[in-house]
Amino acid sequence: MEDFVVELAETPVRIRCWFEANRLFLQDYVSDKEPLFTVEPTADDLARTQADFYQMDRANGLPPHRRPESFLENNAIHALLAEGLVKFDALLTHGSALCMDGRAYIFTAPSGTGKSTHASLWRKAFGDRVWTVNDDKPFLRIKEDGVAVYGTPWDGKSHLSRNASAPLKAVVWLTRDVVNHIEPMSKAEVFPALMSQCFASKIPATMKRILELEKTLLSAAEFYKLGCNMDPEAAIVAYEGMNAQ
Repeated sequence: MEDFVVELAETPVRIRCWFEANRLFLQDYVSDKEPLFTVEPTADDLARTQADFYQMDRANGLPPHRRPESFLENNAIHALLAEGLVKFDALLTHGSALCMDGRAYIFTAPSGTGKSTHASLWRKAFGDRVWTVNDDKPFLRIKEDGVAVYGTPWDGKSHLSRNASAPLKAVVWLTRDVVNHIEPMSKAEVFPALMSQCFASKIPATMKRILELEKTLLSAAEFYKLGCNMDPEAAIVAYEGMNAQ
């Protein structure tokens, strides 16, 4: 049994798991602080995770196949952390988060739209002014003085992430277009987009808190919709559109 403490979104959590691979996966986040809660995946958690993957396989027209136990445990840890951190005002979101000049931008959209590709255009256009917080599953923590974005080790195919945080400047809903353009989103547009890209819980009390945090986020951050192609100009149009004086 592996037994250690990690800190995610400024919250220390005890992890108890069976596979050393998952301790190594989380090693950059290990902490000596007193944990505020414990995550310990059970056999039932792994079974539910496998059932979710079977459902995903069927939805994608693939034959259902069994995942390795260590992989299922990793995903169960991820889900249990997302559940537990909601109590500490932290939301797990799906998006590519980068930091430029000390402020974070999150690009979000359905999988395959080009979030990571667009984020890479910022790194090319702006060089050392930009670093990646997390390229797939960052945490957002809503505080009294604003919203902060945090890295996690769940960082997508590119494995770009950092155990660091930055204050949130804007959330950007990404779509593909021929011509690059960016506009503010209305609250009516933002809320369903947030719901589709933030972690959702099957526990009613937790889901109620998630919805409350998403509503708070509406007033605490800027939201934009970006139509873009994959030319380097897209990064410049996006940045200037969100930072016009």
